Amino acid sequence: MVTASSVQITVLRGRDDECREIRRLLDGPTGGGALLFHGEPGSGRTALVTYAHRHAGNRAVLAGTGLADEAALPYAGLQRLLDPVLDRAGTLPEQQQSVLRRALTGEGCPACHRLALSMAVLGLLAVTARERPLLCTMDDVDQGDRPTAEVLAFVARRLRDLPVAVVLTAGADTTAGGIPSHRLGPLDEGDSHAVLADRLPGRPPASVATVLTALGAGNPQALVDLAGVLTPGQWRGEEPLPDTPPPDGGLGRAYRTRLDRLPQDTRRVLLLAALDQDGDPATLIRSARAAGTTVDALAPAEAAGLVRVDPRGVTFPQPLARAMVEATATLAERRTAHLLLAGMCGTRRRLHRAMHLAAVATGPDPLLATELEEAAAGAEGGWATASAALRRAADLSDEPARAAARLVTAARYAWSAGRPDEARLLLGALSAGPADPAVSGRADLLHGELELRCGSPPVALTTLLAGAEAVAGTDRAAALAALARAGEAACFSGDQYRYADVARRARHLRRPDDPPAAELTSALVAGVAATLRADHERAGPALRRAVVLGDRLTGPEVTPTALCSAAVAGLLVAVDSAAHRLADRAVALARARGELSVLPRALDLRAVAEYWLGRHEAATDSSREGLRVARATGQANCVAVHLGMLAVLAAVRADRATSLRRISEIGEATVPGSRPHALAQWALGVLDLVDGRHADSAARLASLARPGTGRGQVLVQVMATPYLVEAAAHLAHHPAASAALAVFDRWASSTASPSRRALSARCHALLAPRGSDTAEQGFRTALRLHPADAGTFERARTELLFGLELRRSRRPRDARAHLHRAREAFTLLGAGAWAAQATAELRAAGESVGAPDRPAAQLLTGQQLRIAQLVAEGATNREVAARMFLSTRTVDHHLRNIFHRLGIRSRIELARVLS
Repeated sequence: MVTASSVQITVLRGRDDECREIRRLLDGPTGGGALLFHGEPGSGRTALVTYAHRHAGNRAVLAGTGLADEAALPYAGLQRLLDPVLDRAGTLPEQQQSVLRRALTGEGCPACHRLALSMAVLGLLAVTARERPLLCTMDDVDQGDRPTAEVLAFVARRLRDLPVAVVLTAGADTTAGGIPSHRLGPLDEGDSHAVLADRLPGRPPASVATVLTALGAGNPQALVDLAGVLTPGQWRGEEPLPDTPPPDGGLGRAYRTRLDRLPQDTRRVLLLAALDQDGDPATLIRSARAAGTTVDALAPAEAAGLVRVDPRGVTFPQPLARAMVEATATLAERRTAHLLLAGMCGTRRRLHRAMHLAAVATGPDPLLATELEEAAAGAEGGWATASAALRRAADLSDEPARAAARLVTAARYAWSAGRPDEARLLLGALSAGPADPAVSGRADLLHGELELRCGSPPVALTTLLAGAEAVAGTDRAAALAALARAGEAACFSGDQYRYADVARRARHLRRPDDPPAAELTSALVAGVAATLRADHERAGPALRRAVVLGDRLTGPEVTPTALCSAAVAGLLVAVDSAAHRLADRAVALARARGELSVLPRALDLRAVAEYWLGRHEAATDSSREGLRVARATGQANCVAVHLGMLAVLAAVRADRATSLRRISEIGEATVPGSRPHALAQWALGVLDLVDGRHADSAARLASLARPGTGRGQVLVQVMATPYLVEAAAHLAHHPAASAALAVFDRWASSTASPSRRALSARCHALLAPRGSDTAEQGFRTALRLHPADAGTFERARTELLFGLELRRSRRPRDARAHLHRAREAFTLLGAGAWAAQATAELRAAGESVGAPDRPAAQLLTGQQLRIAQLVAEGATNREVAARMFLSTRTVDHHLRNIFHRLGIRSRIELARVLS
């Protein structure tokens, strides 16, 4: 067993707000007031009381605890709390002394004297606090006698002018009117990891910490208990981890105390409800009847806050209550309950019946293992339940090879449920098993997929290629799917040159009579490979075939993964509506089936399709959801991709703060050349463009891919090419932009997409000589090609750029119509920064328009704002340069940008805007 740290832990993880409230109470100017902390067992209520004692300073302390054993003794808790200061009761009025003495000596307190008793307690505390301020605490006030709780609540509401602080704690459902209360919610993942690290010899592996965090459900005591029972092998991630917090830990003892207070029939039905994971009310009703009672016996448990009962069934509102009810029951009680539930399941609930029987099996049982495997097929009871069934089937197997195969299936199901760390632990259990090539190959395929989404894509590529080769002879469909993921890993890492090897392997596996799903995968791999080598004549037909096959899939072949593959093909041939339809179907199907492992990828593809369709708000919503699911399922690489896409979407809207925040969330862990890194650079390049740093923008966007080497993010650079060209148009030489545009042109011309050809025409117009017929014709072609029913944002950008071109070519009258349309479109889209630029251009074209909608502080960078303020105060450019340690030329440059952003033309207007 791992020895937990013996160092006293004084930091309360995840309870900063509560600790702050305690310090505010104790350090307040009057020193008086009360707080009530309520939460489930193990949530840290007692730790907060201890914290209050530790920070009491020079206060005297009275401390008590509500005891369940004394719950039937009125005022027993009050007697224990006040016993140290009862000698001061002689200073109270005689009636109060008498009432207090009678109550605390067990003679009770009639209803007519309860006010006098409460006033006596308040008076006694006030007398005690005359010597020095007082802290009075009562932990678990709801567990003791009710009269004590009522008196303390009365006192706690009347401390405004007294140097008395009261801190009470109670269960999750306890509240008290007039007393500031704080519910102790679960710890987040970071704080949960910190609790474990505080108590283990060194930080545990990430996979172990994640599984323990899930088991602990944010309950501090559960995490402490789990840390205390880990073996060295479990701590290193080499052995299976516990299924629940230990029943003899602090949390288990707390629940056992609560359960022991319930009637026997209540505990019996409560255990049945805890073990019946399906929650079918009819099954519970029959089971309770077979046990000699009824579900009405749950009433005391419901009153105690352990369960909620309604016509839909029984629920456990506290995350760990179900597990602790099971864990604290005796072996005989659990066995009886499982057998009873198994008898009530019938043939329609085959998996649940098998799980109940497996729970009481004591040795290898091949027939039951087979029953579990067959019943779990298809995961109708949920992927997590199916995974547990296959894991148990592996335990009951009498053949090592069958056990290993079942463990791999259990790991696959765990991954489908969005539990990658659990899947890794199950795969880790294979290390001591037989080296069956087929089983090892399947394990490699899953290892590779886990690495692709959650770990190292280069490792994923190698592992997936090995796994595909291992299973190619027995399962070509699985081998093809693995190769498609291997290709995705190569693209994610920026190693597109390795895709040729992937395509070669896939070509050898292809057969003329392949079913549609396998044909779709083969077509996708062939199409992507051709796209990456710019062979669009071969890429187009293959990718379009994949889109058609995706729409035609029926029956078992319709999977979220297959639909995602078809959506990728649709994006590569620019059939945006079809790609969006396929990605949306993948999202819906993944949700319906509970396949959380593939949901972030499906949402990523839907967001990209929405970007191309000009639905930026929808794309942002898709990426936000994808980010949430990816974080919840530990898919670090998908997290980074969604953060990168959110950064791009914010940058395109010129929302600098949001874009930079998303980029900072990606962190420095992304590898240069990877897709998340490229998305972050794209976003920064757009922000450089918005701020007028054209050379920086062009250099950054040109670095996204390295033509001729097969490295970098070619597909991301294709998406970013319109911004690269726009930045390069301000530079004297732009070979990188011309090269990127040539790549974009070859792709755009191979598609049937008017929007791509519109962007191509706009790019050529930007690179044409200013004021030339070529430039004007390019812009007009772009406007003609922009779809009327989609891409409103890009059309507005073309109108803006065309208006800017006409104005700078000294054709302000012609420019105004385009600028007006751009301003109107941006305003309707909520793109305030672009609307402001269109407004500034309109002013520069001689149009009288309103003042900027946003203050200068929001439109200028920090340095620009300081220069503007100095100029508005009357400083010359030379004086500004001297005060800010800049060159006069730099100040001139910034001042031009300031005038442009604010839509003004003179220093007088600048002073007026800043005022």
